[in-house]
Amino acid sequence: METINKRGAWNKGKLVGHKPPLKPKDIWAIRIYLQNAHAVRDLAMFNLAIDSKLRGCDLVSLRVRDVTHGNQVLPRTMVIQRKTQRPVQFELTEPTRAAVSAWLEKSHLRGDQFLFPSRVAKSPHVSTRQYARIVHHWAESAGLDSSAYGTHSMRRTKATLIYKRTKNLRAVQLLLGHSKLESTVRYLGIEVDDALEISEQTEI
Repeated sequence: METINKRGAWNKGKLVGHKPPLKPKDIWAIRIYLQNAHAVRDLAMFNLAIDSKLRGCDLVSLRVRDVTHGNQVLPRTMVIQRKTQRPVQFELTEPTRAAVSAWLEKSHLRGDQFLFPSRVAKSPHVSTRQYARIVHHWAESAGLDSSAYGTHSMRRTKATLIYKRTKNLRAVQLLLGHSKLESTVRYLGIEVDDALEISEQTEI
């Protein structure tokens, strides 16, 4: 009983077993590493992962046409999430558009092709397992413990930064494509009582 109480204290309000988001300094460390390594594909993938807040399965299955119109990379787009079949919109910031443009110029991909094709013949695009390995490599490049970070770290990063800046749970809920506010609360790892109080304060 005593052990249970101690456990209840240390994990209060935390997402035990879930991967933490990246901090701004980590984001820049990874970007600088990828730029210096001339890793054009990975820089596009990393920036798009942060901006889109998509699950790994949705990120790796993006097609070129999902983020482009003609020869231009879109500033904003919408995709249907595989898990929920719900649409989610996201912005592509200028650095992301530049990185994606550089990747498309190098890869010569067509609009109907996958944005991140696999180098393994039997797979049409990078698999979620491959993506997870790539994320671990990114974490290592920033001097982080790669075992502590995963694909959901990418999805969680910008959502957490937006929440910390705005305290607007409902906005983050829309950005993540969650159907229930409670899912967003759990995903961000905040106290339920605090979340309800903040939600009430942000309602008009």
